[in-house]
Amino acid sequence: MATRAQPRPRATKSLSKADLLDMYRLMLLSRRLDDKEIQLKGQNKIFFQISGAGHEAVLVAAGKVLRPAYDWFYPYYRDRALCLALGMTPTEMLLSAVGAAEDPNSGGRQMPSHWGQKALNIVSQSSPTGTQLLQAVGCAEARIKYERIDGIAEKPIHDDELVYVSAGDGTTSEGEFWEALNSASNLRLPILFLIEDNGYAISVPVEVQTAGGSVSKLVRNFPALLVEEVDGCDPVASYDVLLRASEYVRQGKGPALVHARVHRPYSHSLSDDERLYRPPKEREEEARTDCLAVFPRRLVSEGFASEAEIEAVKRQVEEDVTVAADMALASPQPEPETALLYVYSPDVDPTSEQFDTEDDPQFAGDPTTMVDLLNACMKDEMARDPRILVFGEDVADVSRHQYLEQVKGKGGVFTVTRGLQRRFGSDRVYNSPLAEANIVGRAIGLATRGLKPVVEIQFFDYIWPAYHQLRNELATLRWRSSNAFSSPVVVRVTYGGYLKGGSTITSCETSSRRYGGARATRSRAPSWSGSPTAGISRVAPFITRRPAPSCLPPFRGSAWCVRAPRSTLTASSERRSAATTPCCSSSTSTSIARRTTRRRIRGRIS
Repeated sequence: MATRAQPRPRATKSLSKADLLDMYRLMLLSRRLDDKEIQLKGQNKIFFQISGAGHEAVLVAAGKVLRPAYDWFYPYYRDRALCLALGMTPTEMLLSAVGAAEDPNSGGRQMPSHWGQKALNIVSQSSPTGTQLLQAVGCAEARIKYERIDGIAEKPIHDDELVYVSAGDGTTSEGEFWEALNSASNLRLPILFLIEDNGYAISVPVEVQTAGGSVSKLVRNFPALLVEEVDGCDPVASYDVLLRASEYVRQGKGPALVHARVHRPYSHSLSDDERLYRPPKEREEEARTDCLAVFPRRLVSEGFASEAEIEAVKRQVEEDVTVAADMALASPQPEPETALLYVYSPDVDPTSEQFDTEDDPQFAGDPTTMVDLLNACMKDEMARDPRILVFGEDVADVSRHQYLEQVKGKGGVFTVTRGLQRRFGSDRVYNSPLAEANIVGRAIGLATRGLKPVVEIQFFDYIWPAYHQLRNELATLRWRSSNAFSSPVVVRVTYGGYLKGGSTITSCETSSRRYGGARATRSRAPSWSGSPTAGISRVAPFITRRPAPSCLPPFRGSAWCVRAPRSTLTASSERRSAATTPCCSSSTSTSIARRTTRRRIRGRIS
């Protein structure tokens, strides 16, 4: 039976006979696992199948170049061969296909081919297309933050690690693809993009998806971005190109993008029939150049293998797949009562006594505003935990930090973050592009690596481009990975306030329902004074810094959305203002706000 590959040193420029035979074995193993799943689907023993057929050559090459449990991986559903090359076993893949309780990808919670394995640094993948790209950017950014922030004692990074992220040609039409390239290039991040171009996004051909039919030609002007093209059906050529690209990234020169042209010999999935839109001649031509047909002939013709050795590989692969299928089919399904496990953290309960402080808080100092309390709260928490990062639109005092001593500093459109950059430095407080999905997606990647992002969306009306990342990614990460991954993020967003017509398109009632319904998020809308807002803001990062046995934060997605109305009420006041009282001021929100106020809020806190 196949066993997990052992950690290995950096790839070398030359491939030995053993390397080439192993590449063929992994390519064939990936295809036969697809074939076995198709057979099981026909027998109604699994419920869905989407294959990586035709992509095997470039993915095995990537797996040989990259380093499991050292580099970080954000694959997509066609990356079966990559995961095999990194060390995932056939049994583990088929456990996912049958939805078994022992499935290491998701504990049987997700669809097949949604890869994720903590031990190999393969971050849990979800179903939406392309959402992994911005998270991978944040993951790569985390290495830079750990290197530059001196106050962090434990730095879980390697000197020349990189982040791999892949996508199909259709996904390059997503806006988040371009946002990811923009930030990766602008920040010169250690990230390798692999675009697996099989010519079709389900039935839509590449020339309909992409202007000019080639995404690599469109991205060549991104600064610091190395762009390479390769025949992804040739594993040796793919290895050479990927090795060159990975070395460029490891040397700190910037990101790289490899555009690999591959085939798709099977339909998009078993829910699709490519015969409806692809003519027989096109499919026959691809079959003649299939990497699984061409590569073994090449090994024999060039003297790297004999016919007998090729046949031995085939027999071993068939045996491995048969044994893996038998084991997976015999594995028990998850018990129904486990379905709600890991919606939130099993280790931390924010309503428990450990989060209570004094019952009779004594306020000191002059009454002050909500803005001042929020600012003081963030200063306090950032001083306490050097892993806390603050970023978003206009949150820095000044982006060109050489001007820091020459200007007063902006610090947010409501000055909530004023002075934070000056005190904690530009590596911990910084501006983002005007792109809300970029802010939240990068925050997820940063938090997955152990940092604690506190991000700001400037106005609530602007938050909707980030909803995809918030609802489908951040809110599901802990649950869908069966507690293997989580992402402690605090999102702060402003609504209402002094502007007539400001942030009124989206009412508070609507927003509270939208985000309160995301089961992994804690969404609060304090409305009656500055103290509860600061209290909630204080408790959120406090909870996310609580240690757990696996260094995971408390909530499933671990997101706190703190929607803070602009207010001039004092900390000691309990009056309500019509201008700042949202329509969703429920007793639940108020009681939580009052309770969290007890957490060391003393009027103005400096």
